[in-house]
Amino acid sequence: MAQGGLDNTVGGAADIVFGRIESAGLWNIPGEQAGQRQRPHLISTEPFPLSSSQLDQLQRLGDALLGFYSAVNDLYIRGGIDWFNEYLNIGKGEELIRHALMKNQRRALPGIIRPDVLITDEGFRITELDSVPGGFGHLDCLSAAYSEGGFDVIGGGRGIRDGFVGLIRDISSDSNPVVAIVVSDESKDYMHEMTYLAGELRDIGLRAFAVKPAEIAFTEQGLYIETPDGRLKIDVAYRFFELFDLLNIPKAELISYAARKRLVTVTPPYKPFLEEKMLLALFRHPALEQHWRKALGERYDLLDETLTNTYIMDNRPVPPSAQICGFRWRNEPIRDWKAIKDGSQKQRRLVIKPSGFSPMAWGSRGVKIGHDMSGENWAQAVDEALESFDFSPWVLQYYRDTSIIGVKYCNKPGGEVLEMRARVRLCPYYFVADGRANLGGVLATACPQDKKLIHGMADAVLAPCRLEED
Repeated sequence: MAQGGLDNTVGGAADIVFGRIESAGLWNIPGEQAGQRQRPHLISTEPFPLSSSQLDQLQRLGDALLGFYSAVNDLYIRGGIDWFNEYLNIGKGEELIRHALMKNQRRALPGIIRPDVLITDEGFRITELDSVPGGFGHLDCLSAAYSEGGFDVIGGGRGIRDGFVGLIRDISSDSNPVVAIVVSDESKDYMHEMTYLAGELRDIGLRAFAVKPAEIAFTEQGLYIETPDGRLKIDVAYRFFELFDLLNIPKAELISYAARKRLVTVTPPYKPFLEEKMLLALFRHPALEQHWRKALGERYDLLDETLTNTYIMDNRPVPPSAQICGFRWRNEPIRDWKAIKDGSQKQRRLVIKPSGFSPMAWGSRGVKIGHDMSGENWAQAVDEALESFDFSPWVLQYYRDTSIIGVKYCNKPGGEVLEMRARVRLCPYYFVADGRANLGGVLATACPQDKKLIHGMADAVLAPCRLEED
């Protein structure tokens, strides 16, 4: 991983970063035993640089992605294309679908949008969209630390914190709202960063608290939490839990009931159709192209340029006169996804993953990379994906080679500076307010080049981004 030590030691900003993330309670690896000193990632000696053209593209992507979510929402709510809604309703219960269609939240959209953006030699490629993202609390801590160390980071040192405040005030009817960041047991690895963020929000006057669902009390007047200031009524509940997990979440029905009765505003809204990876496949469907073009205008071209080609692994028979839309296997169209089970390692440069409504659909839990598996295991993975279509669809993408970029880092305070040849993923965080998606910050995750999947890990370098100097 390391290419060798350099002739200097870490100081300045990197030491500030170490100190800040440790004092914020973010130093331990998520899921590890409390109190153990284990790094969650490596520390970069500086923010990750982006060119002015790259930053401009990321800034423009915010409103384009918000426009896409709005266009999906409009098409789903309006109906009229049965197969579109049919795809997005697979696996969801009737009650959850009815909640998604309620009049009082028809226009509601996610308050935070985070795409996964790969840096390739051909430019940016978006492989996923996430409207219930983690990591923004950690990014706020990193951004503040590098800013204190003298760097100008994208979004500013407190762009994440201030962006969160903006989205809350945009959706709240109260001028001084009480915000509960509700973190489920399934998402408990993120409780530390949400507790940290809530504290930072209180420091600037927003009454925010990170709580478990079981800590919420319900009355006919609304939802309440116990705080050092006494019992407070919740105005906005930031939902940091997945909708597939509702049956395992204490008081989930009461939170949903309060939202339906307008006793509390919940964001992201209860709209599971906006949380499917298959949205990228639906963007590419030729029968929907004119709808997207009309809804998005000039923003369509930007998404067409950056969204990765994605396909729904539908197990239903294709008529003899048809073929699977747009996909080619060995330079030929196919009519059955089972055709991709047999192929050489080079031909299997494909990725399959659950679309959304599944405990395997977040993080990198369900991701299968064809050329990183044996032929037998790949064939089994394809079969399992097709068999689950009726209750939890999977999607397929071509594997994208990323650019290899040198990143300098250290692994302990005052430690030696090393350099890694890395694959890099960018996660820009957009906060929605006043009908715009505002870029609050960009998190770069750099993994050793031998890793096929790019995600947070102990051997990855995580850092906010900055504008590259001329």
